[in-house]
Amino acid sequence: MARLFQALVAGCLLWSAFGIVPEPKNVRINSVNLNHILQWDPPTFHKENITYTAQYISSVLKKNECVSIVNTHCDFSSLPDYGNYTLRVRAESENEESNWVNIIFKPIDDTVIGPPEVKVKSESGSLYLDFTGPFAIRDLHKWPLKEFYGNSWVYRVLYWKKSNSKEVIIRDANYNSEILSDLDSWTIYCLQVQVVVPELNKRGEPSEEICDTTTDNGITPVWIIVTVLLVSILVVLVSVPACFFTFIYIYRQVRYVVCPTYSFPQHLKEFLSKPSYSSQFISPQSPEEDQSYDKLTVISEEYENCSNETSNTEEQLQDSKEEISISEEASAFKKGSSSVFISDSG
Repeated sequence: MARLFQALVAGCLLWSAFGIVPEPKNVRINSVNLNHILQWDPPTFHKENITYTAQYISSVLKKNECVSIVNTHCDFSSLPDYGNYTLRVRAESENEESNWVNIIFKPIDDTVIGPPEVKVKSESGSLYLDFTGPFAIRDLHKWPLKEFYGNSWVYRVLYWKKSNSKEVIIRDANYNSEILSDLDSWTIYCLQVQVVVPELNKRGEPSEEICDTTTDNGITPVWIIVTVLLVSILVVLVSVPACFFTFIYIYRQVRYVVCPTYSFPQHLKEFLSKPSYSSQFISPQSPEEDQSYDKLTVISEEYENCSNETSNTEEQLQDSKEEISISEEASAFKKGSSSVFISDSG
């Protein structure tokens, strides 16, 4: 402490005696994503109206970037991205100036690569990752920093179970997306992503920690498949006969309404089936005998294209018409009653 105080007093005395301006202190470069800011601290003892000049020197060029500024920083982002440069700064007071303070700087090698933006989507038991950036600002435009490093660019993913943060799994991705599979279902996983440039042995800053829960792995258990198959077979076995009998029932109902079936009276069917037994009663009638008849009419409501049974019955009735008339006349003559004549209104 005493030695430091003595050095400060000595510097102050030399500055007062010889007019030497002290050098800027703690000169450093703050470079992130190829945006370079040279920074420094003011001299320990300085006058009130002190200024600074900063410049860079390459193998072929020397250029003042900031001249006679009062700030303690200077923007060197316009530097070409490839090459080696000497950045330097000095302090100035009136017509006096300090010595230059120099640092060596390589933009591509020395710049800090910032963290990428990461989006996570949990689906089907896996985590789907999308990476964006980081970016470099050039003329108010954003340029992906990956373009400045070519193929030597890898996204390194570090992920782990939240319940066991000590077992970290590392996976490298050469593209802007990655799928983390083979994860446990319904488990919380956390992850961070950083850029790695293997050729330069360079690592970027990691992203913020992101956690998400996995879902079901999407593989259907065997017992569910068997159950669904059995239920499907049962439904088919029940539904097919049900549909068939329902169709038959509806068909019969519609047919009954549109084309009803005509049924000939049973007692007439029995009579017509045995008409020959009354032929023995037939006897000739005299022309003079007064005959009276009671008319018996059988009325049927029939439609075209109805059942074959009705058509066959009509043909049988037509064929037996003459036999009915003869049989009835013979029976009436024997009993002395009036004859019955059967005719068809159709």
